[in-house]
Amino acid sequence: MLSGPTKKIGGKKCVVMSERDRLVIGRNLKHLRKLKGLTQQQLADELNIRRSSIGAYEECRATPKYETIEGISNFFQVSIDLLVKEDLSGYSEEQLRERQASRGPDIEGKSLRVLSITVDQDGHENIEYVPQKASAGYLNGFADKEYLEDLPKFQLPMLRGGTFRAFQIKGDSMLPLKSGTIIIGQYLEDWRDIKEGQTYIVLSESEGVVYKRVFRHQGRDGEAMLRLKSDNPAYEDYFIELTDVREIWKARMYLSEEFPQPDMSLEKLSSIVMEIQQEVIRLKSGNN
Repeated sequence: MLSGPTKKIGGKKCVVMSERDRLVIGRNLKHLRKLKGLTQQQLADELNIRRSSIGAYEECRATPKYETIEGISNFFQVSIDLLVKEDLSGYSEEQLRERQASRGPDIEGKSLRVLSITVDQDGHENIEYVPQKASAGYLNGFADKEYLEDLPKFQLPMLRGGTFRAFQIKGDSMLPLKSGTIIIGQYLEDWRDIKEGQTYIVLSESEGVVYKRVFRHQGRDGEAMLRLKSDNPAYEDYFIELTDVREIWKARMYLSEEFPQPDMSLEKLSSIVMEIQQEVIRLKSGNN
């Protein structure tokens, strides 16, 4: 098994493989190459690498770099997860397509995925900061080294032993935390570790980057979903399918330029917001 998510360290993406992983990917590479009727040299030309490298991978004498695994995956149209973890040597091309299509939702969140990070000159992981203006692009750039390298970075000595990222939230859905507050989250590798009702930053295709309380949920057809709940009761809960999720970060701490007011409770803040919203509705109705 892979020891964890693939990471970019010091500007490079690397994959830590066990002996079994090397055997699986070597056997799969040889089988996929023969299914296409390619020689080692022809495949090497397609992947822009040396023929001797193909031989070394197939004979398990070397471990391919992440970029090479990605190239193999794209060329043969087989997911990286299947390529590394499952013996495909007995599959025909049609069976491979069926196997790829039949894969269910990643309930555990443990399928191989790329997690890019940056480090300082001493090799310590940075905390990359995703401000509001950059959050829209994070969905497309979260695994891209150029995108990550352009983000502001910092470190906090009390946060060690994990991978952390900072996100600036927008809106009033999580009062008393106001718009502009920075939430620092710790990367969640195994989604089974979600604690019901605790707060997380969730990156999904449909919603982008959101900060919510998270609950596991099963849809009517049995699909694995997440229920996302706001602390502000003016906002309704909503659901997203787990297959839509790309990253989950457990909220560890927050940074804010505004100090909480001792006489302003969550209930009072929520009441004020609801009154403002109702007044806006009345004004709109009156104008019509």
